[in-house]
This record gives sequence, structure tokens and C-alpha cells, in this order.
Amino acid sequence: MTQRQTFDVSGMTCAACSARVEKTTSGVAGVEHAVVNLLKNSMEVEYDGNPATLAAISAAVEKAGYGAVPRVEAAAAAGAPSSPASPSAARENAAAKEAAHVRMRLIVSFVFTIPLFYLSMGHMFGWPLPAFFLGHENMLTFAFTQFLLLLPVIFVNFKFFRVGFKTLFHGSPNMDSLIALGSTASTVYGIVAIYRIGWGMGHGDVDFAHMAAMDLYFESAAMILTLITLGKYFEARAKGKTTDAIAQLMDLSPKTAIRRNVDGAEEEVPVDQVRPGDILIVRAGAGVPVDGVVIEGAGTVDESVITGESVPVEKGVGAAVTGATVNRTGWFAMRAERVGADTVLAGIVRMVDEATSSKAPIEKLADKISGVFVPVVIAIALITFIIWMFVGAGVATALSHAISVLVISCPCALGLATPTAIMVGTGRGAANGILVKSAEALQTAHGVKTVVLDKTGTITKGAPEVCEVLVVKGRCDSASSAAGCAGGVSSSADGFGGAHKASSARAEQSSELFVRVRTAERLGAAEAIQTSQVDAQTLAFLSLAYSLEKRSEHPLAQAIVAYAEARGVAAQEVEAFEQIPGGGLRGVVAGRTCLAGNARLMGEGCIDIAGAEGGARRLADEGKTVLFFAVDGELAGLIALADEPKPRSAAALAELSHMGIRTVMLTGDNERTAHAIQKRVGTDDVIAGVLPQGKEEVIRDLQKQGTVAMVGDGVNDAPALARADVGIAIGAGTDIAIDSADIVLMKSDLVDVPAAISLSRATMRNIKQNLFWALIYNVICIPVAAGALSFAGVTLNPMIAAAAMSCSSVCVVSNALRLRGWKPVMLGEVALALEPDAASGAAPASEAGVPTMDGPSAEDGDESPVSAGHSEEMQTVKPKEIIMEKKLSVEGMMCQHCVAHVKKALEGIEGVEEAVVDLDSNSATTKLSADVADQVLVDAIVDAGYEAKVVE
Repeated sequence: MTQRQTFDVSGMTCAACSARVEKTTSGVAGVEHAVVNLLKNSMEVEYDGNPATLAAISAAVEKAGYGAVPRVEAAAAAGAPSSPASPSAARENAAAKEAAHVRMRLIVSFVFTIPLFYLSMGHMFGWPLPAFFLGHENMLTFAFTQFLLLLPVIFVNFKFFRVGFKTLFHGSPNMDSLIALGSTASTVYGIVAIYRIGWGMGHGDVDFAHMAAMDLYFESAAMILTLITLGKYFEARAKGKTTDAIAQLMDLSPKTAIRRNVDGAEEEVPVDQVRPGDILIVRAGAGVPVDGVVIEGAGTVDESVITGESVPVEKGVGAAVTGATVNRTGWFAMRAERVGADTVLAGIVRMVDEATSSKAPIEKLADKISGVFVPVVIAIALITFIIWMFVGAGVATALSHAISVLVISCPCALGLATPTAIMVGTGRGAANGILVKSAEALQTAHGVKTVVLDKTGTITKGAPEVCEVLVVKGRCDSASSAAGCAGGVSSSADGFGGAHKASSARAEQSSELFVRVRTAERLGAAEAIQTSQVDAQTLAFLSLAYSLEKRSEHPLAQAIVAYAEARGVAAQEVEAFEQIPGGGLRGVVAGRTCLAGNARLMGEGCIDIAGAEGGARRLADEGKTVLFFAVDGELAGLIALADEPKPRSAAALAELSHMGIRTVMLTGDNERTAHAIQKRVGTDDVIAGVLPQGKEEVIRDLQKQGTVAMVGDGVNDAPALARADVGIAIGAGTDIAIDSADIVLMKSDLVDVPAAISLSRATMRNIKQNLFWALIYNVICIPVAAGALSFAGVTLNPMIAAAAMSCSSVCVVSNALRLRGWKPVMLGEVALALEPDAASGAAPASEAGVPTMDGPSAEDGDESPVSAGHSEEMQTVKPKEIIMEKKLSVEGMMCQHCVAHVKKALEGIEGVEEAVVDLDSNSATTKLSADVADQVLVDAIVDAGYEAKVVE
């Protein structure tokens, strides 16, 4: 049975190290797969489950010159629920200790290297030196003092020599081997020079001794070690910042909790001591310690740290609460359900941790190069030494070039290029509610050509909502009207039971009132519409519908109930209630026989709906479900319901199109409903009537055209998510969908789909920049260090080479840290160009029209009940009539952001109902409901910063 084990690996310093450890581990019998993370000094191993295999892995890695110890969580070993931060916290502590140790080494190195450099190079710059270092008679003192100053530098940085020569002798040289060879060569050459000075002084050959004193390389050895250590220090600091996002996630969880004991007493305990079933108290301003359920009280909880949603959520008895969220107001008691490693936060941290431990396919290139890099560099250094000796340059020159080649090469830059970017990228995604499960998924997402989206619950909200209410005037008496007005709106002459014909002024007032209600709903007003804003007739109709539907458990009925309750509508007494299978409901409400259901039910009840069929057909064509309501044998009104698109679905899909990605909606719904949703949200294609098992086949076919991402939330989406190149699960979806996906969107918001792809593109761009720099640096610097440009007077001594090598690693890590500034796509260009209605997921008023029950289409040839003088007036709203169009030529637009500015400027003019701005043709077409002067249109565009003229 295959098991997985994490190892802490010691001794790795560059990509050659990680490649060697990975190759060695993979060769152990029983090991199925091994992945080494240089940045985290860890290794993930899949093996056969045999404990002996773990021991064999440790022995093999140690033989290769490194250390590998299986990681055992202390909390788990103690039998307590493990903390979500345990493994990462241990690594953080180890990293902090290592950084402190490097800092100490750096300080000691500088303390001795600075006087060594002053002593050895001071005479070249005219710096004053003590007299006992000057003169031929003091040459031995001059040389031996430098050697003594070098010894402490070698001592504190002996790790380079210990690891470097150990790996060299094991046949797996790494970066430390290059540093050790270069420093050792300089040191040994300097020691030989001391003996030469002694020999010259002893034989009276002062000139020979003086020449030997000029060949001391102690300062080069010290400077190499010091500058490399300086680079390691900066690298350690920069690498520490790559885990900031994970550290911040871990810090979100409260460290203590207030627990209520059996006797009712409260005590503050460490959160690690909380167990499932414990009762915890959460006061205003406090964090929720663990995941659980509210059992007493209520509060307003800020869940932005988990979901990214900035609006606090009301939590009452029975509501689930998540650890690390913050109770802003109120007080509640909760029962702990999931603690330690089982909490949502722990799952997020674990998922990010696993993602940063995985390898992207692009790393294979760096691994292949790193596997042969150091041996090749050593060979180049030897060849360089031989060539310079062959041309008669002398030992000093040949050795200087060879040492420069050794210390300027930088295999660690290759090893850090990919994991640092992956670490920062996944961390930034997690901080913004985008959880990437693997580095491979992060790489694959950047090449997505097609995004396939499930409709229900992904593009739409997943639950029906009332979207239009249409009322026939004169169907109820005033008593019913009064009963329906919880807000105290009294009946009037033109209300229910009043005159069939309303005065034109009153009718106009009602129409304007209805427009305000629908507009507020379309724009997503946060507050409920108060009953005082709705006319008495509509309230009375809603009261009848509400009273009847309240007795049903059907989703459509529950949607009507929620709609009515939000407006404060009062329920009335219902008698003889009956549910009619496949038809609807029947009952007596306040003494009046009411019928609610589909057109077939109305036909069976002999209800005349001829005058409403046109409007019903229009609503059905828009993908809405229409319910008819009859009172005492006559049609009283319609309620249209639909699974509305999520507020920002249209904007998210527009952003994907802006990114050059094709969007496809995949649904099991019928063609008419699917195309209605497509028209509202703007997908490029729609595939309707697909059974759950057919979704996977659709993905397979689309993959022939390029990389495909699938976005879904349900159980029936799991096969398609697994089949897609990149599966993206909505956070509110089912566990099986999330398990099958490669990327999880915690906020359940489609705008995170383009954001996730944008993150992938930014990360891959950063990785390619890092790899290019690491490769081009070595390709250029190694030949220069070898003396390839000596004919032009360009040479590099070992000290400059060491400084360049250190800068290379720091540059790669610093470039990866630029990803910390990445922010999710906020639809800046496209969302501004959208109608507010479209951005909220509703059809723009200019396109969707207005609620009408007398609305047969022109081709039907039916006559409107109102226009025909029918006694049954319908409460309708008429759109403003477009009397003309004007087209303008616009100059200066460069992008969709410019388009948004021009559109906003034109639609801010009174009389302009809609402006269609086209970037390709540099034009704007305005639809006018009043005569607007040409100059007014032109001035508006000019004020926005562009040039314009009317052409039509």
C-alpha cells in the first residue's frame, strides 16, 4: 500500500544538490516517487509503506553527502490534534535559526576581512600602514599576518569546505564544492607564497621574496567566503519573505479560546486544548477559535480572511462559523466541531504547503542542467588553468582565471528560479482566496485557451428567485388589499375591487413606482424594499400568492415566500389547501378561491389567460419560469422566476474574453433557458441538454482544440473537472468537486477564474525571467571569468567573481518577490464598460424590456388588452422610446478602459439611453430618447479626454 512521507533534508545549497538527492532517493528500492524542494529543504516521498524503506532512504541520502530525516509531527505523536501550523512553524523556526547563524558568520567574516583587505591592498591605494609591515625585512610578518586574519574567516565559514568536499568525494559536487575549491586554491597558493618568502629571505634573494609577497591570495580567499556569505544572508532574508503569505495565514488563527465548562464557569485555554464538543464563547471583536456551530446568541462575523467577502455575515443559532474569522458585533456561544488540523484554515495552509512542495514541469529543464552543471564548471576551470599555463601566462594568472571560473558560476540561481516564484505565486493566490493545489496546475493554467463553465451554481446562483411580478387590476376587493398591506397602505379607487379604469395620472404614478422597485432589485440593493414603496394592488396580489405558496415546500414556492417576506407582506388564512401534481396549488385565501400554477393548470380550471400569453411567452424566452395566479376563476397576475446569474458572472466572462480565452457554458437545461442565460452573461458558446456523464466527453472533445479549464461546483461536475487540463472548483461547491479540482476558488465568485489565470500567467512570466537570467548569467560570466575577453583588457579577479555570483542568486529571489505585488484582476477595463445591470447579472433595461402581461410579439398579431380598451388593465411599465440614433467618430481610444470612459461620459447625458462604443472602428453610437444636440455629445467626449465628431 503506497504511503507518503515528508523528509527534512539538510546540506542542500543549490539545484545540483536537490537533483542529486532526488535521483538518489528515486533509486532506493520501494520508492515510487520523490520530489525535493530546495527552498523548503524538504522532500516528499511516495513509497511502499515498508518502514525499512524509510531507513534505506536516509542511508542513501547520507551516503550521497546530505542528511534526510523523516518528519514526525510532535502534536500527532503526543496524540493531540495537530496544529495547522505545526510543519510550517517548525520550518519557520529552523529558517530563523539558519538566518541568525548566517548573520553571525557574516559579521565575523567582515570583522577580519576588512583589515585583511586593507593590509593586502592598502599599499596599492597609498593607504598608510604600520611600519612593522613595511620594508623588505618585514615581508614575512606582512604575509603571515594576512594568513592569521584569514583563519577566522575560514573557521566560521567551514561549512562550505565540509559540505563541498564531502559532496565532491561522493561524486556529486555542488555549489559549495566550487566555493571550497576556489577558496582552498587561493589559500594553498598563499601558503606556498609564505614558504617562498621564507626561502628567499633565508637565501638572501630579496627580489625572489618580494615577488612571492606580491602573489599572496589570502585576501581573495577571505573575500570569496565573505561575499558568498553576504549573498547567502540576503538570499535567506529574501527567501523568508516568500513564505509571508503562508505565515500570515497561520497567524490568523487565535492562540487562545474561552471555554465554558460543565459548571458554567468560563476559562481561557490555548486553542490546542480545544476538543470537538467543547462550548466556546466568542465576544465582539474576538476571533473564532475553531470551526463549529452557533448554539446561543448571535453576531456579525467578518469572513473575509477565508472567503474574501468584505461584507460581514449575520450568524444566529444553527449557523456554521469558521475558525480565524472575526466576530465584529454581538456575542454567541458555539460548539466546536472541527479542531486542529481538521479546520478549514488548516486545510488551506496544508493545500498551499503541498502546492509549494510540488514541482512544475518547467523545473525539469533546470534539474537536467543542474545535474551536470558543477562537473562541467570544474572541467572548464581546469581547462582554463591549462590553457593559460600553456600560453605562458604564469601560475598566478592561470590560477586567478581558474578560481574566477569556479566562484562566478551560480548553480543556485537555477535551483531557485522556479520554486521561489511558485512559493510566492501560490501564497499570493491563497491570500486572495485562490487555492492552487499543485505547481503543475499553476503552470498549466497560463496556457488555457477555453474555459468551460457549468451553469447552475457556477454562472447562476443555483436557486430560483422572483424576477418579475405582473398584476391584473381589479381582481380583489379592498378588504383583501388592506389585509395584504402590512405597511398600512390603504386601498384606493383604482385599487383591487375599485374601478376597472384608473386615471392616467394615477396609472403613471403607479408605473413610475414599479420602475423604482425593479431598478433597485436589478442593481442589487442591500436593504429590503419597504412596503410603503409598493402600491396597494401589488401588495394585495403578493399577499394572496404568499399565503398560498407558504404552504408548499417546492423551491419555486420558497422563492416567492422569500420575495414576499423581504417586502413585509402579510400572510392570510388559507383553507382547503391542495397540491396538484405537475400543475400547482389550489386553496381558499380569505374566503376567495385561488389557483397557482402553470398554463396547463389554468386550462384545466377554465381560466382565460389569452391576454397574458404573449407576456408569458416573452418571459419563457428569457429563460424564466412563469407561474399564473387566478382568483375566483379569473387571472389575477403572473410571477416570473429564474435562477439568476451571479452578480459578477457577466463581468467575469467579459474579462476572460478580454484575455483572449473562449468561454463555453455547459448545462443540462433545455436550449431556450441556456440561450437566455447566455444572452445575459455573454458566453461565446453554449452546449445544452448535456447529461452529467456527457460532460466529460464534451471536455475531451474540446481538448483537441487546446488547453481546457473546467469550472464547476456539483457532484456531476467531478468527472469533467478531473478530465480537464485544469479543474477549477467553486468554494461553495461539494467536497467531491473540490477534491477533483486543481484550483479552488474560496469566494465562489467567477471573477476569480480570470484572476487565477492571470496569477498563473504572472508566475510563469516570472519563472521564465528567472531561468533566462540564471542561464544567460552563467553563459556570459563563465567565459569572461576564464579570460575570453582578455585581449580587450577585460578580466575578472576572484573577488569580483564572488560578488557577481552572490548578486546572481539575490537577483533571482528578488525578482520572484515582485510577485508579492500581484493583485487579482478587478475587471478594471471590462467591468467599467459594462452596463450596471449587466454587471449585476441582470439584463439591461434597454435590452430586457419591461414587465408586460399584454405583450404578445408583433408577429403574433394579438391585440393588447389595454390598447384594445379591454376592461382588465395590466400594471405595466413602458420603456422610453428611442427616437433617433447618432454615430460619432472618436479619436484617442487605446484600450477597453478608454471605451469605458467614453461610454460613461455619453450615458451621463440626459436623453442618451444607451451608448455602444467600438474600439476597432473608433466609433460610438448613441440611442436617444430625446433630441440631444451634436455639440453636447462631442463636448462630453472631449471632457473625457478624447476627440470626437458626429458623422451620422
